[in-house]
Amino acid sequence: MPIRTPISLTRAGTFAMAILASASGIAHADDQGMMRVFLNHAKVLKLDQPVSKVIIGNADVADATVADSRTIVLTGKAFGTTNLVLLDADGNALLDERVLVSIDEGNTVRMYRQTDRTVLSCTPTCEQHQALTGKGN
Repeated sequence: MPIRTPISLTRAGTFAMAILASASGIAHADDQGMMRVFLNHAKVLKLDQPVSKVIIGNADVADATVADSRTIVLTGKAFGTTNLVLLDADGNALLDERVLVSIDEGNTVRMYRQTDRTVLSCTPTCEQHQALTGKGN
């Protein structure tokens, strides 16, 4: 969906990339152009411009807290996707970016028993992850 704002597409794209680049290692765009946040982790987004409003499409999936006008804290609350909308003081959309909340794949172990799959989160010891246990998960 195109963003209809007074700022040019080049400037909007530069702003979006600046947000993603400045949050490198904190929240990043994946292959599908989504910002990725891990479940139950907070990510700090440092912004180049002041933002007046922060809107999360589905507050059950992620939460955004304004630390100050140039710092947003994004927290993954449940698996899924939503979007993050940033508005300036005039109500113009500076960014409308998809957000993917997922598990940190680097610290998991999967156990398969026929059609049952159990995912263990191993940081530092392995514990069963309730949301990822059961048939077909």
